[in-house]
Amino acid sequence: MRIEPSVFGKVAVLMGGHSAEREISFMSGRGVLAALLSQGVDAHAFDPAERPLNDLKSEGFERCFITLHGRFGEDGTVQGALELLGIPYTGSGVMASSVCIDKVMTKRIWLADGLSTPGYVLLRRGVYSSADVMAVPDTLGLPLIVKPAREGSSIGLTKVTHAHQMADAVAQAAQLDADILCEQFISGDEVTCPVLGSGTDARALPVIRIVAPEGNYDYQNKYFTDTTQYIVPCGLPAGEEAAIQGLVLAAYQTLNCRGWARADVMIDATTRQPYLLELNTSPGMTGHSLVPMSARAAGMSYEALCLAVLQSASLDHQPAALSVGGRV
Repeated sequence: MRIEPSVFGKVAVLMGGHSAEREISFMSGRGVLAALLSQGVDAHAFDPAERPLNDLKSEGFERCFITLHGRFGEDGTVQGALELLGIPYTGSGVMASSVCIDKVMTKRIWLADGLSTPGYVLLRRGVYSSADVMAVPDTLGLPLIVKPAREGSSIGLTKVTHAHQMADAVAQAAQLDADILCEQFISGDEVTCPVLGSGTDARALPVIRIVAPEGNYDYQNKYFTDTTQYIVPCGLPAGEEAAIQGLVLAAYQTLNCRGWARADVMIDATTRQPYLLELNTSPGMTGHSLVPMSARAAGMSYEALCLAVLQSASLDHQPAALSVGGRV
């Protein structure tokens, strides 16, 4: 059932922000803004790095579509401010957002609930010694991945293939975060799977298989080249896609996410065991982004996706009158 755009009121599309992913956030935000405007929504761009969030209240905004990525946008900080302002927003709430931005904390919860994720070693800046760094390959084997615990878009990530690369890899990650995640490398198919909805109404969208040049799905290949292949339908063996969708849905629900998100998964080439890598609570919406691609495979246009996500905007503690078109 189509919802009249007027019921959303004045909508702010939050984009830009303060994180290392500011450039990508603008790309996502402009796409969402154009889509909402094309559907008759009274939508406006809003950059929290340029304007105080209090302006949202004083200027009469009634909903926020968050297209901020990374810190100060995807980590519970903006979500907390919007809770205090009483303005419903898209995506997960304060707690789920703050947990999901931290890859180590996310792993701990998944492991506690018996969900598969690669083994890891946590190094804390100012605490670890050179001996600790050099001992990591003995624990995880080679190759392995080193990355900041609270960055996205593969920023600061290094694939370590020889032990002598460890010091530089850790130093690079430590420039971006006090917590450095060293992670077991899973060799095999790389896939991603979005989720839409909340609670028992949440559903996993089609899985996308990612084939990057030389297996290097880095920042450049994610956003600025056309050489990465995105395969949907994913072409996985019978039953594997359903198993991955089930795993991702469990990962989403155990973290108490809502609205939408996207999980990245590696499938071990030998055992075919899927391993959860991370869950993004403010997924990209650029021309190269994966949630719109998966939604399109499910028969949902970019514009319909934006409206569905906007419809799900909510607060952690909201009166029922804030919902539009039924359960959010």
